[in-house]
Amino acid sequence: MFKQRKNKTFNYQSRLSKESQTDSSLDNDSYTKDFVSKWQRKNVNKTGSPGAMPIRTLILILVLLLICMYVLEKKYM
Repeated sequence: MFKQRKNKTFNYQSRLSKESQTDSSLDNDSYTKDFVSKWQRKNVNKTGSPGAMPIRTLILILVLLLICMYVLEKKYM
């Protein structure tokens, strides 16, 4: 009457299985080179812009601002 849902199936092969080790050993060199080049590109892009402030500086400014607000409130109220 109603269509029953089928269970999901996955084509999963573990990385440690013997079959996948023989296949992956052929592509291991190219994979390593790709990984290293991607990692180097990621580090180059991580330098950031010179206008960005570190998170510690922002937190310090926020704490000082809250302290100043508290002192001014106590003084004038």
